[in-house]
Amino acid sequence: MNGDYILAVEGLCKAFGGLQATSEVTYSMRPGELSAIIGPNGAGKSTFFNLITGFHRPDKGKVLFKGADVTSWSSYRIARFGMSRAFQVSNIYPMLTTYQNVRQAILVQQRRTMDLFRRAEHLARKETTELLEVTGLGEHHQEMAGTMSQGDKKRLELALALAIKPDLLLLDEPTAGMSVEETHETMELVARLNREMGVTILFTEHDMSVVFGYARRLTVLHQGALIADGAPQDVRADEEVQRVYLGEEV
Repeated sequence: MNGDYILAVEGLCKAFGGLQATSEVTYSMRPGELSAIIGPNGAGKSTFFNLITGFHRPDKGKVLFKGADVTSWSSYRIARFGMSRAFQVSNIYPMLTTYQNVRQAILVQQRRTMDLFRRAEHLARKETTELLEVTGLGEHHQEMAGTMSQGDKKRLELALALAIKPDLLLLDEPTAGMSVEETHETMELVARLNREMGVTILFTEHDMSVVFGYARRLTVLHQGALIADGAPQDVRADEEVQRVYLGEEV
């Protein structure tokens, strides 16, 4: 693995008791990719994300990010270094407005966190407004986050993840629970962030129309092991992938 890769994972292994969640996974990404990782439930996708973002420690293997060995780094330090993650389960503050949620995330990134409602009131105003506009939330800036639609909550999650100005953005089921219209709008936003802002993006997703409609590269995990990797049309035709997804649309 050389400096051409923004992310390089080598022989990653993680077991929980007798369950081998990931097994000798080697994977790499170049800057600017928009890629997806898929697999049946229990394939190891979430564990893989947890390992590369520092939420779990691998039993074996190495994670390199922007040329640095981050295998033993905390999730907080990895995020500071430029790897951000938006979760399947929302981690927004429901009793704060959209604006307050995004501003607080920006202040954390800038290490300027103070009293949210007083000293920080006028801090990061420009950055917050710009990020809300980028993610299509400008008109919702005074809406309480807890009352937003599922699609808008996901866009807020994206805004929070973008607040640290990531080089690599990980999205965990970005369209879960969305309507068809919300799914399209969200993935168009993801594609625009990749295309116009140059953010490298890796996402997991169960909706195959989303996967094949937006990912330019596809990786398949099964029982913790990587079984296919390449262009979506090649992965779709792979016999082992078809066997793993027997009875499912691939």
